[in-house]
Amino acid sequence: MTIDLKTRGARPAGVEGEEEISRWVRRMFDGVAPRYDMLNHLLSFQTDRYWRWRTVRLLDAYLRRPAARVVDLCCGSGDLTLALQARGAATVAGSDFSHEMLRAARRKAEARRLPPLLFEADALRLPVPDASLDLVTAAFGFRNLVDYGRGLVEMHRALRPGGAAAILEFSTPPNAQFRRIYDFYSRHVLPKIGAWISGAPEAYEYLPDSVRKFPGAEALAEQMRAHGFVDVRFHRMTFGIVALHIGVKRG
Repeated sequence: MTIDLKTRGARPAGVEGEEEISRWVRRMFDGVAPRYDMLNHLLSFQTDRYWRWRTVRLLDAYLRRPAARVVDLCCGSGDLTLALQARGAATVAGSDFSHEMLRAARRKAEARRLPPLLFEADALRLPVPDASLDLVTAAFGFRNLVDYGRGLVEMHRALRPGGAAAILEFSTPPNAQFRRIYDFYSRHVLPKIGAWISGAPEAYEYLPDSVRKFPGAEALAEQMRAHGFVDVRFHRMTFGIVALHIGVKRG
């Protein structure tokens, strides 16, 4: 089934209107920032580290381009930003619209003695010139955009011809038996643990719900093609819990 991303985006329960949704999502991430990393590692059983590790390696060709310029959208606390930066000679910047998440990313970068190239911005209105980037990434943040279609348009705009967009996001496991197990965990276990540790029950109701509402791997790949990307492919990981989509701007 085709899902039209142009009319789809983050939809927290009881929140209406793009501006209100955007403010709600920003406040939610500001609130969970202090314990976000710990919960990611705990709730994924540390598998999130592998997902980022594999993502960086699949993007190696772009990171090793001479004078490559990379922006990691919705960078959160900066794990993928720093992993991309450590991989090659590329100039990597992290961007997020949550101020508290960027503060966490800056502390992490400084602790690792890496230059914290970070800026606060909405992923739908990036302050970068047209055709200026070799790679744009988004790890577990794309589904929180208020408009997925506009997010793809903005990523495409910012890329040079031959550059790539890479979206690492939760997906729907293709195996029916595993999907039932994962669905039970995401509905009944994850929200309770997340709410207990974070003290933000609404956040950990919204986050797994946003995964269930997000398009599957095939639908997202189709919409990347519809928004001008070519050579679109996706790599499922951990029985399809997540998928890394890569699409190239026609050169």
